Amino acid sequence: MTSFDADGITLERVREYVWEIPREGEMRTPARVFASEALLEEISEDRTLQQLKNTTHLPGVTKHAICMPDGHQGYGFPVGGVGAMDAEDGCISPGAVGYDINCGVRMMRTNLTYDDLRGHEAELVDSLFANVPSGLGGGGVVEAGVDTVEEILERGVEWALENGHAVEDDLLHCEDEGVREGADASKVSQKAKDRGKNQIGSLGSGNHFLEVQRVTDVFDGEVGAAFGLEEDQIVVLIHCGSRGLGHQTCNDYLRQIEQQHSGLLDRLPDRELAAAPAGSQLAEDYYGAMNAAINFAWVNRQLIMHRTRKVFERVFDRPWEEMEMELLYDVAHNIAKKETHEVDGQQGEYFVHRKGATRAFPAGHPEVPAAYRDVGQPVIIPGSMGAGSYVLRGGERSMELSFGSTAHGAGRLMSRTRAKNEYWGGDVKQELQDQQGIYVKAQSGATVAEEAPGVYKDVDEVVRVSDALGIGDRVARTFPVCNIKG
Repeated sequence: MTSFDADGITLERVREYVWEIPREGEMRTPARVFASEALLEEISEDRTLQQLKNTTHLPGVTKHAICMPDGHQGYGFPVGGVGAMDAEDGCISPGAVGYDINCGVRMMRTNLTYDDLRGHEAELVDSLFANVPSGLGGGGVVEAGVDTVEEILERGVEWALENGHAVEDDLLHCEDEGVREGADASKVSQKAKDRGKNQIGSLGSGNHFLEVQRVTDVFDGEVGAAFGLEEDQIVVLIHCGSRGLGHQTCNDYLRQIEQQHSGLLDRLPDRELAAAPAGSQLAEDYYGAMNAAINFAWVNRQLIMHRTRKVFERVFDRPWEEMEMELLYDVAHNIAKKETHEVDGQQGEYFVHRKGATRAFPAGHPEVPAAYRDVGQPVIIPGSMGAGSYVLRGGERSMELSFGSTAHGAGRLMSRTRAKNEYWGGDVKQELQDQQGIYVKAQSGATVAEEAPGVYKDVDEVVRVSDALGIGDRVARTFPVCNIKG
């Protein structure tokens, strides 16, 4: 197949797994989709391709807009989208970051094996569900005043360390060491802070989860050893973001852009791509607020991990340090970061928007933590609760092809409404336990139905494409044992 047609959009095959929407009309750049033919068929079933094409109208968009192999329709900017906007002449777009600022994942290693855990599954899932707040609304590990929220927004995981919720090693194994430069709590609204103060250390709802997993495969022994992974090992994966604080922050700035930059908004094909011109006061304010929300999300995941350590201590009757419950890595996948990249032979600064896409810097990159700089940044790709997840490392071609990015998960195939019509939560939960030995606990059956394994793309295929392109290399595969959801 040399071309692919979908509802009036034609993609040309550049090479294996790389498809391009050529530049036309008011597009500022071409757009590219990284996918196999099978994944491209699924991506074309909703508005993903039109949304991707729309992103090429954003001021300062550079080289090409990108859709990852897990791409699907989002709010304005497709989920699985990557766009680099010139930091001087371009823009920053809250719509291209999304409402859940720094939604991301962290993986914690242990020295437990699957045999150590067998027989404890029901107790563990019940205890995790009872001790890690989940679901809509308030309730967190820590309930704080606004002063504490502001300190978290400014200092990130340093606050958690100072207050006994982290150890020094946790910071060293987190993106940006858990503290985002340029965070400005004063640019986060009082309403956002009020929404966040009772949600510090909580999963939320939807596709967010805490999952106990076992390592089933290690594909690269050398990198696996550097990451501290081996077959049959138990690990814990946490997926959540900035909760109501991040949602409110996005909403606040979208409204302000509508008021202050309506001329730019009117020139875009989709108002959901709302953007503030680089260098404008509003762009600076949003960047400060977004970085603060990023810090909030890192603290959120840190507190959940800290509480998980305490649950394991009770269930297995030993200190978490003896179980070597150490952070492997924490990485964001809803973010816009000012980064330096080479485009057309020239180094430049860009706001790299990753919405449902993961940073994947290769070995030797100075922003990869020292512990992993020789092998490349860890990349964590969750699958569905009935399929494996993956640990990758940043690939050698990621800087050249994708602004140092790869996929962020399996990617949805089905809307939540359709999922609830097609699946019954109780049946899904029972089948997972009976047929695959996966113990699931959630706030409602509807949540389980919305997140049924059949709702998602094939994560194996998503990762295969990433690996083949050289943007994220397979290191290890994991499989669920216990899963809690909101």
